[in-house]
Amino acid sequence: MITLDQLSFGYFKRAEALTNVSACIGSGIHLLLGENGAGKTTLLHIIAGLLKPTSGRCLFDGDNVADRNPSDMNRIFFLGENMAFPADTIAEMAGIHGQFYPSFDREMLHDNLAQFGFTGQESMRSLSLGNRKKAQIAYALSLRVPVLLLDEPTNGLDITARQALQSMIIKCLDESQTLIVSTHTVSELQSLYDSIIMVSKGHLLLSMPTYDIAARLTFRTAPIPPTEYLYKEIRTGLHHYIAANGDPDAETAINYTLLYNALLSPARDNILNQLTK
Repeated sequence: MITLDQLSFGYFKRAEALTNVSACIGSGIHLLLGENGAGKTTLLHIIAGLLKPTSGRCLFDGDNVADRNPSDMNRIFFLGENMAFPADTIAEMAGIHGQFYPSFDREMLHDNLAQFGFTGQESMRSLSLGNRKKAQIAYALSLRVPVLLLDEPTNGLDITARQALQSMIIKCLDESQTLIVSTHTVSELQSLYDSIIMVSKGHLLLSMPTYDIAARLTFRTAPIPPTEYLYKEIRTGLHHYIAANGDPDAETAINYTLLYNALLSPARDNILNQLTK
């Protein structure tokens, strides 16, 4: 369990990147949303122990992550966008780095790499950005850490690789693990998300299971304007809107893009009030 307790962080001579963020994040696959500069990557860095909060705490199973205890650090892994690995090949990385992670599964790494068409002996420096990202994701998932943090994992991946990533996540993760995915490409893994965490301008707007959102909101598309709605936008000549769900047993699929736009619009308070009823 990750516990964010009144967490704030400010960079030197800049406005706070995060302000009084409090949430509990359990096992499952969580979508982290927010506009550019919202504080998403800063939050992932704090959870990974790479940044120390200005105030407040980030706890992992009761331990303060800022203390960087080895027993905690070998159970958390952060894979950032365009992150450099300190090894020439994934096989070399596994030999040097993988030994620090008790849950590392070498057979899983081999299978993951094979699914992307790699052996692990390819020089990382010779790979394209997309292929390097594939190899890194294959490695990150094979560490089998209790907490895995992925920042824009689908950037640079081709269509086939994005499809493979979804099946790979399903295969590699078990119900005890926590995966937080920060991305603007919400459609790629939308069938997998157990909860949504959204930050905006350093503040936490939402942290809620997807089933609770679907029970409280309905997401619709219609050719004519709706009479009752919480948020609406027109795209390709159709009215896409969010309304209160009057029948929790008749859930609609969450439109993540529509929800994101709504939470950044003047309709935000109406949406949040409906979600917290």
